[in-house]
Amino acid sequence: MQPRIKIYFDGGCRPEPKGMEIAVVIKGRSYIERDLGPGSAMEAEWRALIRAVELAQLHDIPDPLFLGDALAVIHQAYGRAKHSDMAAAFFQRLAALIPEPTARTLRHIKRSQNLAGIALARLHER
Repeated sequence: MQPRIKIYFDGGCRPEPKGMEIAVVIKGRSYIERDLGPGSAMEAEWRALIRAVELAQLHDIPDPLFLGDALAVIHQAYGRAKHSDMAAAFFQRLAALIPEPTARTLRHIKRSQNLAGIALARLHER
């Protein structure tokens, strides 16, 4: 039995003109998208989760475990929390990609454990 692949995701929002940025880490490789325009930190987190799922499918990773530090997004993804109009659109997109996310699919971790968040933070240390 193969161990499950952990996929870390994180999103952030920088002051204009930079705006949103996201990171996904799979098997030690960082996928970073910057300068995504204006938006909220919550929107950036949702974009990061959706991108993580898309990358898992692109790389044919069976049964991945998505790890993120945005508890509100994770609760919304499970359908446990109310969605804003913005989040509802992302929820529908996620539902098309993963019909029923569970704790086996998506898990909250501490910010200090989030390799994607660490990758984004390192960009700004330079």
